[in-house]
Amino acid sequence: MAENKRRGEDAGDERLPEDAVVDDTAEDDATSEDEPVTRGGTATRERARADSTEGRKTRKDTERIGLFARIARFFREVVAELRKVIWPTRKELLTYTAVVVTFVAVMLAIVAGLDYGFAKAVLWVFGNPS
Repeated sequence: MAENKRRGEDAGDERLPEDAVVDDTAEDDATSEDEPVTRGGTATRERARADSTEGRKTRKDTERIGLFARIARFFREVVAELRKVIWPTRKELLTYTAVVVTFVAVMLAIVAGLDYGFAKAVLWVFGNPS
């Protein structure tokens, strides 16, 4: 029962026997002459040139906008982006903070232990001058 309800399979699908041979070349030959082969997502040179020239702003367009207008637009865009942010709840924030502090404390202990051990090893190898 579970085998019939796999993803992409219908209960009424007719399956070929395992030893059946399927000739796909006949269908491929017919379609290759009728339709050109294209790769999905590739752009032609004409399209790339058209897209690149549409989005360009001339120097005159940017000079018309004053300094304070550009600064105001920047802050409006910052506020608009901050509205899109999914802010964590207080509980999530406390959990994330505890995880970070714990991780930093563990790493600090590991590095301090290695530093102390290597310092003792160097003093043992090269002798203690005092």
